[in-house]
Amino acid sequence: MTERSSHYSAQTKARKAALDILFMAEQRGASLAETYTEQRSLSGGTVRDLTREIVFGVAEHFDAIDARIAAATSPAWPLERMPSVDRNIARMAIYELDYTDTPPAAVISEAVRLAGDLSTDESPTFLNGLLAKAAGAKPTTN
Repeated sequence: MTERSSHYSAQTKARKAALDILFMAEQRGASLAETYTEQRSLSGGTVRDLTREIVFGVAEHFDAIDARIAAATSPAWPLERMPSVDRNIARMAIYELDYTDTPPAAVISEAVRLAGDLSTDESPTFLNGLLAKAAGAKPTTN
């Protein structure tokens, strides 16, 4: 992943760090906890609270999050076919939509911004649609 924009707010930086951990874990076939611990060690032990919350929240609700993503995509474009960056941005966003009090518009905006900076030209539009559909079908209980 290459970063196209370096001017991020603290919350966006926290989400970007969480995305890096999710992406690395998936690429390596490693656990999120193991990858988080490794990255925390490399950063001198400093990790933003939001980064930790997202990584461990995605890990805790991983299967439910992937099921929500799958329900919001078309059969022609299953979860496995999505670029890894997009899949992990979607995981973070679904976690925030379903398990936090962050306003849906803010979650979707952040996800679209990260996709615009870090993924394909089509990714922001794709994720905007997927996340809007998922937000509209949000479960009533956590």
